[in-house]
Amino acid sequence: MNTRPLTALLADAPRHLFFTGKGGVGKTSLACASALALARPDRHVLLVSTDPASNLDEVLATPLGREPRAITGVPGLFALNIDPAAAAHAYREKVVGPMRGLLPPAALRSMEEQLSGACTMEIAAFDEFARLLGDPAATAGFHHVIFDTAPTGHTLRLMLLPRAWTHFLDANTTGTSCLGPLAGLDAQRGVYEHAMRSLADPATTRVILVSRAQSAALREAERTSGELRGVSVVGQVLVLNAVFNASDQTDATAQALEARGKFALEAAARFLASLPIYEVPLRPNNLLGIAALRSLFDDTPPASFAPSSVAPLPPHLTEGELIESLAAPGRGVIMTMGKGGVGKTTVAAAIAVSLAHAGHRVHLTTTDPAAHVAAAIAGNLPHLTVSRIDPAVETRAYVDEVMAGQASTLDAPSRALLEEDLRSPCTEEIAVFRAFARTIAAGREHFVVLDTAPTGHTLLLLDATASYHRELGRQSRDTAPEAVRELLPHLRDPEFTRVLLVTLPEATPVHEAAALQADLRRAGIEPFAWVVNQCFALTATTDPLLAERARRERPYFDEVVSTLASRAIALPWLAAEPVGIDALSRLFPVTVLP
Repeated sequence: MNTRPLTALLADAPRHLFFTGKGGVGKTSLACASALALARPDRHVLLVSTDPASNLDEVLATPLGREPRAITGVPGLFALNIDPAAAAHAYREKVVGPMRGLLPPAALRSMEEQLSGACTMEIAAFDEFARLLGDPAATAGFHHVIFDTAPTGHTLRLMLLPRAWTHFLDANTTGTSCLGPLAGLDAQRGVYEHAMRSLADPATTRVILVSRAQSAALREAERTSGELRGVSVVGQVLVLNAVFNASDQTDATAQALEARGKFALEAAARFLASLPIYEVPLRPNNLLGIAALRSLFDDTPPASFAPSSVAPLPPHLTEGELIESLAAPGRGVIMTMGKGGVGKTTVAAAIAVSLAHAGHRVHLTTTDPAAHVAAAIAGNLPHLTVSRIDPAVETRAYVDEVMAGQASTLDAPSRALLEEDLRSPCTEEIAVFRAFARTIAAGREHFVVLDTAPTGHTLLLLDATASYHRELGRQSRDTAPEAVRELLPHLRDPEFTRVLLVTLPEATPVHEAAALQADLRRAGIEPFAWVVNQCFALTATTDPLLAERARRERPYFDEVVSTLASRAIALPWLAAEPVGIDALSRLFPVTVLP
């Protein structure tokens, strides 16, 4: 495998750079470092986060909003966050504002109500994204626009929406949709078409697929690459981040980490041969602040560290205590939440396996568009069933149900209108939400362990309860299903739903989980426990770099235990990836029932 140093990545950088990949692989750090490397007093760079749970503010130490803000100490660099809620408010005003004084108050209220529906937040965020990509006037003062994207599933949908909405506008004959009058959208047709052309032009746009030398991250990068090629987005490169080579040949942890990386790269050899590859070595420190970020594009090798002693972590729950407390009600919903890449899927799968081993009936499923739960289980176990909420399957089922329910009451023109409305890209979001509510309701009968999408996508799903309720009623002309009506009460019931916040002992995952906890509490949902995953401090590593990383974990674990969590558990970094029932059962060991 031939790799290039990261310093070569920006040698011929086009105007648009997209950083995408599985959660936790380092997209934000690389996007920020690239922006810093390209920015000059006479060459302005705009850094844009499309992640609903953006942490650009923390990484750059600058509070950001919807408008470009200059980054202190970096001449030529500006940044902004696409905030879905703020974008939705601005979108509603853009559509309704021109009508004020022309339409009666009742009509305006009706428009505002319709534009507070399920689709508005997504289309508003997409509208901002498309404007920055497809409207040259919006970024006329910048030489480069760099997009720090949400984890892959959310980003793929965002990048495919220009094509979806353009096709919908081309086919729509009624001038209406789930977003009300299409005049506002149709006015954007040129922007959407320009966005499509920009994404497909490698001279204009480069997609940087970010991965680590890990099997799941490389599989997701390969899947993303294929999907983007399928819609003519061919300007792609791959960055392998945090590549580790052991310096202590006697350290079992270091040898295992290096071996896992080499195994994952060998398994992905065919995919790796298809793209230019740039390599970044593992660093001992978190990349927070301008100086740390600039070091990524410094050819100087990372500093060496003398072996350091690692203080033991303070008291916390044992694995058995956590499973015992989760199993006590005998049924209900267990949800793993957190930043991408922290191990939510592994923790969810391990809990499901342990509960099934203890004799409970368990259903393990996921809302993550890039789901890997089946691969994590890799086998069959009595009492355990596994599924995923498949957007395509759920959308077909929802459309069929709505059409079947309305067929007998509609004339031919009305039926055609409804069919056209249901072809809107928004319908998928509604169908997935309904499936999410149905999955939660199943916890009345047995255990449901739900592996959620990364933080931002999950928050949008939870925030949308009321608006999805309205949208379901509008399309189906019927009351919302019981599962939808009961969703929020179920989520707020601590005896029914237990939320586990999964994090790593690092600044960004801990602080993102803290922000998620605050959002959940505002919604009346109290997290049950925190899981601090992949702790090098719980291994016996003596490798200088890994020991330094272990030493730096302690303040973040202390913050979780002393400030953030009512109960917490720490899990060690594992020498072998926990794939398969036997490996997962060792994470949360229980007495196995015959």
